[in-house]
Amino acid sequence: MNHQTVSSFQIQGLNCASCAGRAEKALNAVAGVTTASVNLAAEVAQVSYSAPANTTEILDALSGAGYPAATQQVTLEIEGMSCASCVGRLDKALAAGNGVVDVAVNLAAETATVRYALKATTVDEIIAIATVAGYPAKPKSDTPSETDDRALRKASEITRLGWLTLIAALLALPVFAIEMGSHFIPGVHHWVMTNIGLQNSRLLQFALTTLVLFGPGLRFYRIGLPALLKGAPEMNALVALGTSAAYGYSVVATFLPQLLPNGTNNVYFEAAAVIIVLILLGRYLEARAKGRTGEAIRKLAGLTPKTAWVERDGDVVERPIDDIVQGDILHLRPGEKITTDGVVLSGNSFVEESMITGEPAPVQKREGATLVGGTINGEGALTFRATEVGANTVLAQIIQMVEQAQGAKLPIQGLVDKITAIFVPAVLVAAALTFALWLTFGPDPALSFALVAGVSVLIIACPCAMGLATPTSIMVGTGRAAEMGVLFRKGDALQMLQETSVVALDKTGTLTEGRPELTDYTVAKGYLFDDVLRVAAAVESASEHPIAKAIVHAAAEKNMTLPMVSDFTSITGYGVRAVVDDKQILIGADRLLTREGIAQEAFQAQGTQLGLSGKTPLYVAIDGVAVALIAVSDPIKKTTPAVIKTLHDLGLKVAMITGDNQGTAKAIAHELGIDHIVAEVLPGGKVDAVNALRTGGKIAYVGDGINDAPALATADVGIAIGTGTDVAIEAADVVLMSGDLNGVINAFDISQRSMRNIKQNLFWAFGYNVVLIPVAAGLLYPLYGVLLSPMLAAGAMSLSSVFVLSNALRLRWAPSAHQP
Repeated sequence: MNHQTVSSFQIQGLNCASCAGRAEKALNAVAGVTTASVNLAAEVAQVSYSAPANTTEILDALSGAGYPAATQQVTLEIEGMSCASCVGRLDKALAAGNGVVDVAVNLAAETATVRYALKATTVDEIIAIATVAGYPAKPKSDTPSETDDRALRKASEITRLGWLTLIAALLALPVFAIEMGSHFIPGVHHWVMTNIGLQNSRLLQFALTTLVLFGPGLRFYRIGLPALLKGAPEMNALVALGTSAAYGYSVVATFLPQLLPNGTNNVYFEAAAVIIVLILLGRYLEARAKGRTGEAIRKLAGLTPKTAWVERDGDVVERPIDDIVQGDILHLRPGEKITTDGVVLSGNSFVEESMITGEPAPVQKREGATLVGGTINGEGALTFRATEVGANTVLAQIIQMVEQAQGAKLPIQGLVDKITAIFVPAVLVAAALTFALWLTFGPDPALSFALVAGVSVLIIACPCAMGLATPTSIMVGTGRAAEMGVLFRKGDALQMLQETSVVALDKTGTLTEGRPELTDYTVAKGYLFDDVLRVAAAVESASEHPIAKAIVHAAAEKNMTLPMVSDFTSITGYGVRAVVDDKQILIGADRLLTREGIAQEAFQAQGTQLGLSGKTPLYVAIDGVAVALIAVSDPIKKTTPAVIKTLHDLGLKVAMITGDNQGTAKAIAHELGIDHIVAEVLPGGKVDAVNALRTGGKIAYVGDGINDAPALATADVGIAIGTGTDVAIEAADVVLMSGDLNGVINAFDISQRSMRNIKQNLFWAFGYNVVLIPVAAGLLYPLYGVLLSPMLAAGAMSLSSVFVLSNALRLRWAPSAHQP
């Protein structure tokens, strides 16, 4: 009989008893659900179920019915993970937890990000699952004090590993010198036999090796042996088994030699001791390299100053950053870091924002300008009001985005997970098989050969490199991207971008400056342009569209007083409608007048010509009569032509999707060398255009406005210009912090470099194991008489992880498109 699980789920969207009934019906339809009841007042569903039902299927059923379950995400700091097997084991344990929706375990960052259904489980229960699995956990905190504590703990662990390695090396050196020196230098063997004696030398090696194994090396046994006994072996278990075999055999040879066959009375204390030294050295180098993979995050976190000058009771006093609250008035001196997001109240200065946006030029700030915490003030003094503090600041959100991207699991990781799940057990089988084959078919002394080969197989196998191959490249790559002002909101965009074949771009604000200017006009007989402009500007003053702002700006330059507007309506994709001075005003594209049945023949030829020259023609109608044609032009950004050329050089097709008319779109496309044009589209049409362009490959869409949000969400990779709207940014996978299109090139470049780096790491990690495990098992012995020493195996294993980390760290020096 299947085990029954009873879980509660917080449900969203319940408005009435019918909603509750529909949600219950959807839940009861899931195979394996025994009973389901929905409490409308509490907005909670209680479900009793058994296999094949699980949390994911229950949540899918609720979402399909239109009543999604509320979920929450927590990032945990994990202790005790040492290799890919640990990642797989913890991932499996957490994913099996009641109420857990999805899990991403990151070996390089030593974190686990868990999304779970509210009411079904709690953070404490999730932590308990991790702890029971052998990996103590605690919630990750990003407060400045906690971040500092975390950095101190990491630094302390690196220092401790360094000291352990040094102590182990000093203890192992005499053991290595006595045993290996006796083998290779006749004089050393003679000196040992004459001055120390064979048995005394073995006793000395026993004493020193015991200190190495149960001193600095105790960590491997404390973690590895319990894991082995639980039937869940990992990296530490391989080290513990290998060194225990060499040490145990040597102890028998030293104290009970009569138990061993003739010719096999050899000791391998030096192998056990040196293996511990080399693996500790590898862990030390690995910890240092791991620390550097998260350097971008630490740099970002370090941008926030510890204190601020704030007004309190009429005085300006210095206070800790944690004391600052929204609405506080802060004073900024020349050269100081800006403490938090705010708006300038007084003063004039230039602010260095390159650490946030990637833009090299300082930006002028005066009254009304926005400030971003972590940026650096120039030579002027500023007074500003804090608008956002703590976790709500731009910098805090950037750090959160980067950390989420760094904790992501790319599609390429799927194969790695499948292999690492069986890797350590397979190595144990391979080691046992190697030992048995050597013992059965090996030359005399067969037991000695069998021991050396079996231990070498255990020691040389390196699941660490496989576990680190992908996450280290993601961490360094996304961190470097953040330094360039490119934020990967979703980690899998890193892989998707590299697989993209078409880049579609919105025109306004993306290819162009997004600040159109009124350039041409024609009015019907009986009308004055200033009268038309006054009415048009009044209507457009209620709109946020860049073209509307151009018309308002033209009126402002003439110092016009605008009349009152009523009944304003935005007709998405067409234009606007309003009432001014009791007259119905329509302003928009020619299709708006066509839709309303208003004749426009008097302006049509000129409108077509303006469109062909790359300008946007707009028609003004008053009380059902077309009275004016206005042309607005949006200048192309200076960087746009070079970016389009670079995208072509990368082998990508470039498309432009715009709501502008065909003539305007063609003129711009011809000037820039764009491959595909989709013009005169509504927001829904942009989605259709993105889908139509997705022929035989993935598509990336670049945009910045509210009307770009559906297309950004539909594209395989949505890239939002950070100077755009919050809606667009929320819908995107990648955010460019500045309006510079070079950020698109940087995003593609980092994607390609990161994926190439991941593939190099995976090739090394898998190739290393595939080639060297057979060598360690004795593959070369029949041909060349060579049998790999366990000490060389330990050295190779340690260097394997260091190689992967060092290769990933090369991404730190990826050049920016701003650089020559």
